[in-house]
Amino acid sequence: MEDREKLNRLRWRCTRRAMLEMDLLLGEFLDRIFPTLTPGQADAFVTLADMEDLELWPLVTGSRECSDLVQAEVLALLRDVRVK
Repeated sequence: MEDREKLNRLRWRCTRRAMLEMDLLLGEFLDRIFPTLTPGQADAFVTLADMEDLELWPLVTGSRECSDLVQAEVLALLRDVRVK
């Protein structure tokens, strides 16, 4: 699969969420931060983007801890985007 097609699929998953705030947050993160991620962080973001909003939201807000260190790094970046 071509990189552009993968990115388009990821964009669709990030901006077609059940929660509007997640649409906005993940879409902005994809545009601003995703291109700067390491390959491991990019993979972790894809894994997070595949989660249902009810699973992901507590991780984003910090009300649930993440045991995966790379996902935790990406979640910290997501929280930073959310604050701004």
